[in-house]
Amino acid sequence: MRSYQIIDWGAPLESREYATPEPKGSQVLVRIDACGVCHSDLHIWSGFFDLGDGKRASLPDGGVETPFTMGHEIAGEVIALGPQSEGASVGDKRIIYPWIGCGECAHCTGGNEPLCNAPMHLGTRVDGGYSDHVMVSDAKFLIDYESLPQALACTYACSGLTAYSALKKVMPLKESDDLMIIGSGGVGFNAINIAPALSPARILVADVDATKRNAARQAGAAETIDNGESQAFKGVLKMTGGGVAAAIDFVGSPSTFQFGVNVLRRGGTLVVVGLFGGAHSISIPLFPFKLMTVCGSYVGTLNELRELVDLVKEGNVAPIPTETRPMGQVNHALEDLKAGRVMGRIVLNP
Repeated sequence: MRSYQIIDWGAPLESREYATPEPKGSQVLVRIDACGVCHSDLHIWSGFFDLGDGKRASLPDGGVETPFTMGHEIAGEVIALGPQSEGASVGDKRIIYPWIGCGECAHCTGGNEPLCNAPMHLGTRVDGGYSDHVMVSDAKFLIDYESLPQALACTYACSGLTAYSALKKVMPLKESDDLMIIGSGGVGFNAINIAPALSPARILVADVDATKRNAARQAGAAETIDNGESQAFKGVLKMTGGGVAAAIDFVGSPSTFQFGVNVLRRGGTLVVVGLFGGAHSISIPLFPFKLMTVCGSYVGTLNELRELVDLVKEGNVAPIPTETRPMGQVNHALEDLKAGRVMGRIVLNP
């Protein structure tokens, strides 16, 4: 099989040939047909996440070794099964849930693999989808996407699921409530499309990019805000009569975090999703004064992915823009994403 791998952290990915593996036990071998390019891949590619104040979370220090194959938004066809595999058949077309845990701890047996302390996440901890084949530990991690376009279906494994799980953390919201989505990239755009299926709340979108704000309005945002303006939060407070019920930060920078805090009404909730990085100081009395809740959200559970795919198949979620490219153009795709030239999702085809 051919894989495009990190050989040196931050350097262009290189094409390598390996023998196609054979599944054992409950494993399932999937031939990859589509793999989305996620913004978190940029951090993985560099080999670290920025914790601010000169601190880093290093992937090599966490046990990730090169050569390494990124890619976690994967859809493909089952082509081989291990002798103990159940629940899949050769020829099945499936989305792969990539956030796989050890399978034995309380989190995994309770259906919350993202909390596992020994994760086996495809494309972030073990080899993933920038390849033409991938091994999946169990058929339970395969989701039938039926007639959905394949290039769109794969994006729900991370972009869609991350947005969906974050939105669930601020529900329920009423028709009289305002929901602020900060950042209208791939994940934020999915949130704009998913939110109406979960709540009648008014959707506001903040982004520093005028093109993305325009796309957000076309997707149904009631109002858009340039949060790059220093006093933008004051306009939101006036627009909403005191602040939003909930804000979800899909950027995760010091400035977007502060904007999210500033636009909350009393009793509001801020969910931080984005991994842009950095550190931020915040006044502790704000928490009791504003009665606010600040929480983090990473991806989502296997059951949440099933819920989301059902919503999409029922026609309740509008698609995000996707652009397909050959897998051989993966380095160009990463550079375009890094430069902010991507609207929606680039999807690679082996």
